[in-house]
Amino acid sequence: MNEASGNVPRTIAEYLEQLRAALRGADPALIQDALYDAEEHLRAELYERPGRDEAAMLEHVVESYGAPDEVAEIYRDQEIKIQRAIRPPPPPKRRSAAGRFFGVAADPRAWGALFYLLFGLVTGIAYFTWVVAGLSVSLGFSVLIIGLPFIVLFFGSVRGLALLEGRLVETMLGVRMPRRPPYPPKHMTLFQRMGAMFTDPRSWSSMLYGLLQLPLGIFYFTLVVTWLSVSLAFIAMPIAKLFPGLDQWDGVTCLGTPQWPCDLLTWTHSWSGAIVLCALGLLLFFLLLHVVRGLGHLHGQLAKHLLVLRA
Repeated sequence: MNEASGNVPRTIAEYLEQLRAALRGADPALIQDALYDAEEHLRAELYERPGRDEAAMLEHVVESYGAPDEVAEIYRDQEIKIQRAIRPPPPPKRRSAAGRFFGVAADPRAWGALFYLLFGLVTGIAYFTWVVAGLSVSLGFSVLIIGLPFIVLFFGSVRGLALLEGRLVETMLGVRMPRRPPYPPKHMTLFQRMGAMFTDPRSWSSMLYGLLQLPLGIFYFTLVVTWLSVSLAFIAMPIAKLFPGLDQWDGVTCLGTPQWPCDLLTWTHSWSGAIVLCALGLLLFFLLLHVVRGLGHLHGQLAKHLLVLRA
């Protein structure tokens, strides 16, 4: 504890402010989790001892839970373990260009990003529909007595979806996201809490993220499915040659001019063409893994920027 400087917290708010200052420069998701855990613990201690004021309670808690700077140091140490868990060590560094290119197949982040981008269309439709429908119904009900409770529930659901999306982003893209929601404000009237919810930038940035997920999900899904289909079709060309029923080009007559497109198509259906296309398909597939890994990193930064409030 900062006893040397006399900066001893006397209230929960002071304790949290000192903890925030001690964590300055850390990941915003880590700060949100640490502040939530600390406030939850402190308020639980205060609730269990209703006859004790905050200052006396904090003196007791500091002995067991720790001073703000001590708690911050513990969370920083834990963050190292968390980062190692969500970001497995990269594959051994390869010196050759070919090794670096094909080594992407051993990177879990590439496969996680591939599945996330494919799944993003489903979540994008769900988020976009919920945000648009919720805003529309909220505006329609705003003139009725049931409008205010519905708006509050809608804003709360948006925060819940943001927390759920954060878990998906962290698991599949390896970007650190909060494990705890923002702690609900205390010592405020019901209307003050509602106002705080409406003025919280996280509420509106989470809605913006939900709206962006649909066009992004369509783009990701179209890109990945098209690229994957072409590469797998090329890879399967030699297999198609082994089964005459799968290759219907033999015997087909090309008409018209110029002749080179017909000659090219004829060559691609030969054994030499099938082998070349198979090699090209493999190159396209590994290139796709590089592309989705890069897109996954960019999307993770977008999610972190819109779903996590900077401390």
